Amino acid sequence: MKIRLLTLLILVLAYFPSKADDADSLSTANSPKVVLRFNIDENIAPAAWRKTKQAFAEADSLRASLIVIHLNTYGGTVLDADSIRTKILNSPIPVYAFIDNNAASAGALIALSCDSIYMREGANMGAATVVNQTGQAMPDKYQSYMRSIMRATAEAQGKDTIISGQDTIIKWRRDPKIAEAMVDQSLYIPGIIDTGKVLTMTPTEAIKYGFCEGMVSNIQQVINKAGLEDYVVKEYKPTALEQFIGFLVHPMVSGILILAILGGIYFELQTPGIGFPLGLAIFAALLYFAPLYLEGLAANWEILLFIVGLILIAVEIFVIPGFGVAGIAGIILTMSGLILSMVGNDNFNFDNVPAEALTRAVVTVLGAFIVVFFFALYATKLIFASHGGPFRNLALNTAENKEDGFVGVDVETIQMIGKSGVAVTVLRPAGKVQVENDIYDARAESGFIERGEEIEVIQYQAGQLHVIRKK
Repeated sequence: MKIRLLTLLILVLAYFPSKADDADSLSTANSPKVVLRFNIDENIAPAAWRKTKQAFAEADSLRASLIVIHLNTYGGTVLDADSIRTKILNSPIPVYAFIDNNAASAGALIALSCDSIYMREGANMGAATVVNQTGQAMPDKYQSYMRSIMRATAEAQGKDTIISGQDTIIKWRRDPKIAEAMVDQSLYIPGIIDTGKVLTMTPTEAIKYGFCEGMVSNIQQVINKAGLEDYVVKEYKPTALEQFIGFLVHPMVSGILILAILGGIYFELQTPGIGFPLGLAIFAALLYFAPLYLEGLAANWEILLFIVGLILIAVEIFVIPGFGVAGIAGIILTMSGLILSMVGNDNFNFDNVPAEALTRAVVTVLGAFIVVFFFALYATKLIFASHGGPFRNLALNTAENKEDGFVGVDVETIQMIGKSGVAVTVLRPAGKVQVENDIYDARAESGFIERGEEIEVIQYQAGQLHVIRKK
């Protein structure tokens, strides 16, 4: 009997939720909806893709009801744009785009992947042709890929199937052909685009062709269009680490870090042992390469180029006399590693690297090399100066003048001047002489001196005693 009562009690408790559960559910139901907003107002690059992942993860943790992307970009790399659009398409949370001025090229692909698109008056969307760093259209294999992902993205937004008599008509929410026309200038769509032109749509045109849900002035209006009433907007902001990484990859900061790397290496070579300059160079190198590696710009082989370059320079300085092939190759590899780490090249393919980015990288690195060269000429003298320089005791600065009694030869040999001796060999004009039981290299000042003749030392020069026949 007791067992039956216990079983009945367990079943009742399992069937009816507790008051605490009820309160929890009620609290969730009554709490305002969360809308996560984040901005893509930069070049579409690894940084934008990383920021998107973090923003979506935050939306997940907040149990957001809506994600709004504030979009204003001229485009960027296809690879990163494709990663972002895939993230949006697979999001269980609805994603709306607010195009605030521009959604060009890769930006158009990102906008197209969103569930709803709203545009500010005067904004535009399109021009998604793949171009290289000079702005020239890439070969058709690149365009073909871009055309296909534009079509696929438009198709992913859904369609209606209408049966009319014996015909089945498919009505796309966003026409894949129109999406493709943003890439392919050979397409002709009556009333929309002629051949020889790439499609870019204004808000009015985008609304007309089903690519935009309406014109709005701000994010608030976008959220209202979503039908949310009781909500709170949370804006995604990069973490302190993200902001620090963004600070480090700024071209001006990169230039300063390159100066610290090169300057540290140079002054380390000027001082004995291993000390502060080398530590500074290593620390600056870590600050330079680490954020670029996280950004997806610096590849392993590019960092290796830099390291091999430094090794070759060290070999040239410490092992091989003079400065030749190893030193020149080291400088080239070091500069190449620094330059390539700053741009988004795919190995040795620079088709997707903007000319401006490549030029900026070259100028930054070359400028740093030139500044370090001229600074080294001045700073070496200043830092290691005999009076007042902080490292004056690490370098030899004192001049040993002859007038002060300093000589660069054996004092004993100089003391032979004025003394007499005997020619040990024939001096024609060079030979050997004996002075005070020691044999010395000698040179006859004039004529020949036969062996056994007496001589007199008159001067010492170039490692030899200069002698004459003794009168």
